[in-house]
Amino acid sequence: MSDIHATRGLTETGPAEAGFGDFVALLKPRVMSLVVFTALVGLLVAPVSVHPFVAFTSVLFIALGAGASGALNMWWDADIDQVMRRTQSRPIPSGKVQPGEALGLGLALSGISVMMLALAANVLAAALLAFTIFFYAVVYSMWLKRSTPQNIVIGGAAGAFPPMVGWVAATGSVSVEACLMFMLIFMWTPPHFWSLALFMNSDYEKAGVPMLTVTHGKRSTRNHILVYTIALVPFALAAGFTSIGGPIYMAVSVVLNAGFMLGAWRIWRRDEAQAEADGYATEKSVFKFSLLYLFLHFGAFLAEAALKPWGMGGW
Repeated sequence: MSDIHATRGLTETGPAEAGFGDFVALLKPRVMSLVVFTALVGLLVAPVSVHPFVAFTSVLFIALGAGASGALNMWWDADIDQVMRRTQSRPIPSGKVQPGEALGLGLALSGISVMMLALAANVLAAALLAFTIFFYAVVYSMWLKRSTPQNIVIGGAAGAFPPMVGWVAATGSVSVEACLMFMLIFMWTPPHFWSLALFMNSDYEKAGVPMLTVTHGKRSTRNHILVYTIALVPFALAAGFTSIGGPIYMAVSVVLNAGFMLGAWRIWRRDEAQAEADGYATEKSVFKFSLLYLFLHFGAFLAEAALKPWGMGGW
């Protein structure tokens, strides 16, 4: 990987010029948007009043922490990104940003985000953010991703921490509600990514990433998607019976979980001949639905909290 990193960033006429947008791309803005949204929900549904400035700065520094994780991930995975079709245009493999620049940006933002969250909110929230960055950059990117088909299962914790960090930033403590928001994302992550892996398997094979589709085959992956989706449902519904739930959330959750279960079952009953015949239409549809699934669950949490002052949200 060092040889690839050493030669990356050169064009036929010399080093490529990096623009502001290239450094923004290093922060994985799409992933960051989901982090910001779930962290904001975690903060706003907490049973305490948070000053708007504290709320804004807390979410800002959580977002910077997520961006730091993205930059460190892109630095480490530059060799993989160069091989995979869907990542070849990223700043490092495209030669627009030097690996060292990505590493420097990631480390700087890591330190800034953690220190500033400690000052803006509390030390526990900052410690959780620091652990999240470490988990994504080191435990997932440097270890799990390249060593085990359980990479997505265990690594999903990195994406599940933001709402907990938001909750802790508001309350200073961890609760059942924070843990259930964590588990909702943690259990959602495997079927979400495995549905993607079914139709992007060739990329993972070329890059040598031991995704479940590569190591155990697509039949096994379809089985796992169904099992994990079934396991996800109790956590999603359980959150509806806590202080952050309510009738709106429960109605939304029941419909979404029924839809996700149906999609997982449709994926499970298909074979590869059927999937290849229609260009993995079902798998792509379930992958898109899974994004909506998570967004609407957290949107429902937010709706319950927003309606509480009017006597309509919650139980």
